[in-house]
Amino acid sequence: MAGMRIISGEFKGRRLAAPAGTEKTRPLPDRVRTALFNMLVGHFEGNAFFDAFAGTGSFGLEAISRGAARCVFVERDRDVFGVLKRNIEHVGAGARAEAFLGDALGAGALSKCPRPVHVVMFDPPYALIEDQATRPRAFQQFTRLAQLLDDTGFAILRTPWPLVDHVERAGAPGTFDKVPVSLRLEGVRGPESHVYGSTAVHWYMKETA
Repeated sequence: MAGMRIISGEFKGRRLAAPAGTEKTRPLPDRVRTALFNMLVGHFEGNAFFDAFAGTGSFGLEAISRGAARCVFVERDRDVFGVLKRNIEHVGAGARAEAFLGDALGAGALSKCPRPVHVVMFDPPYALIEDQATRPRAFQQFTRLAQLLDDTGFAILRTPWPLVDHVERAGAPGTFDKVPVSLRLEGVRGPESHVYGSTAVHWYMKETA
């Protein structure tokens, strides 16, 4: 199945392959991708990127197309990883792209992140963020990666929106309130949040002394 195209740069117009359906990769809508890359103008040339939950590689390959020196991709689904590898080869980004099959929340993924890294894209499955049991692990890995940023870099987190927990109301069993989830994370500055309908993108920087 044909996927999205590279928007700009060296590989402009190259179409990326995608697996059948969107449930595995949940690609960024075009307007969100465009907004993201417009905000990153001036942050590509010569810099290192890290694309966690990389899917078919559309974010990292766009960064390379626009001048990033290097991007490390991590994807755990074997079928999607195969598509990612083919996309890297198709656009000719092999010399600047490193793809690893594995869990973006694991120690192995953390060890693969460039040091320092200029931009981290962290786009976990919505269910991972919506579930109160798994969210802390995702946020902890995100902040670990953010600690590897250079002083002017960004860690970008995508979440569903609105992001709320259903919390049982005190003294009223079976009655629940929608409580906004805090996105103020320890060890990072931010977020600066941008909402695009049912998705949101949150920008952070490393906390410095």
